[in-house]
Amino acid sequence: MDFSVLYIGSGQASWNGAVPLAKSGAKVAVIEESQYGGVCSNKGCNAKIILDKPLELINRVKDLQGRGIDGVPTVNWEDLMAHKHELIVPQNAHGKERLDNVGITTITGHAEFVDSHTVAVDGTTYTADKIVIATGLRPHVLDVPGHELFENSTDFLSLPHMPKHVTILGGGFVAIEFATIANAVGAQVDVITRSNRLLRQFPAKYVAEVQADLKARGVRFIPDMNIKSAEKSAAGQITLTGDHEFQLTTDYVLDATGRVPNHDQLNLEAIGVEANQRGIVVNEYLQTSVENIYAAGDAVDKQIPKLTPTAAFESRYLTARFKGDNDGPIAYPAISEVVFTSPRIAQVGVHLDQALAEPDRYEVVEASYDGDWYRQVENEQGAKLSLIFDQNSKALVGAAEKSNNADNTINTIVPYIQMKMTKEQLNDLVYVFPSIEYTLQRRLPLV
Repeated sequence: MDFSVLYIGSGQASWNGAVPLAKSGAKVAVIEESQYGGVCSNKGCNAKIILDKPLELINRVKDLQGRGIDGVPTVNWEDLMAHKHELIVPQNAHGKERLDNVGITTITGHAEFVDSHTVAVDGTTYTADKIVIATGLRPHVLDVPGHELFENSTDFLSLPHMPKHVTILGGGFVAIEFATIANAVGAQVDVITRSNRLLRQFPAKYVAEVQADLKARGVRFIPDMNIKSAEKSAAGQITLTGDHEFQLTTDYVLDATGRVPNHDQLNLEAIGVEANQRGIVVNEYLQTSVENIYAAGDAVDKQIPKLTPTAAFESRYLTARFKGDNDGPIAYPAISEVVFTSPRIAQVGVHLDQALAEPDRYEVVEASYDGDWYRQVENEQGAKLSLIFDQNSKALVGAAEKSNNADNTINTIVPYIQMKMTKEQLNDLVYVFPSIEYTLQRRLPLV
């Protein structure tokens, strides 16, 4: 074999395991047909955070008007985009250097399976004892006449100028986060969804409050609407047509109707790897239906949230397995997630909607931050935290927060849940005062 382990894809599900594996002495290769480092590093979450950060600061400045601050800055989208390019464009080279520097063979091009141990890239074949498919997801394309007029998330994250009127199709992470950004920059924003529910992964009550806040800022939501076609006028505007003679003319259409797995061009059928529209089927060892082929990250068909930290965790698990350090099934820890709206919603552990539906099993304690002096230093209104306890063990098993600092709060709670800490144990922790963590502890219903 040419290699001990060959990875198809160079994102989080690949390099987090490939680098330590190579350092241990294994002969490793990584194939990448696009940008090294994957979607998150080059055209996903990292770029989004750069565009979101000034908006987060501006919202806090707005809250402090008349409380020591006068005047609200505005976003210069062109300068912000230049700053994003400054930080993101080098990521491709950095991603390749990360692999090259530890002796990993990097192969640029499109991979297709020849057999269970052989992959072809642009006419050259490579063999490996084990192969890991880490090809991630790509934007879904709405299959309607005129869909070629639509842009996707990658396009939006490199948008040179913000259009006056932005229309977004979809109600998930990308749709609502980008609606938040476009609205804050000054665009008229419409969000069109096929159902009447946004952000299904997150607590319904907090999502409804964030949606109401976006409405108050001027975002229009058009629910229960199927878009059937799109046409472009001579003036360059796009007219969308939908159910019930619906029509909307806009300057820009973002197709944020989801993401689909990148496994359909690998020739998996020829070697017997089982896959479906949700991803590649794996067992509890991340092993596919072919013994020596594994899959990790967003390309996998799984119920676990498809997130960057999840992909990294799976990659590290596979390295431990390949090195013989872990022969057990993958054991997922508590996985936290956040949607970067204004305010943010973050959660970990047992879902709030599930806990509210099972009062005999879970105790839910909700706290408002409106009366908390430390949170009111920034004059934030409407922030809420829900803590979920198991009725039998009294351990903290879940949490959800809607606030400007929701991601920080939930990150603090992750180890509490992972270690199955009880109310009494949580009371034994001492934090810096004043701090978010200290404020959080005061919200715990301790005995």
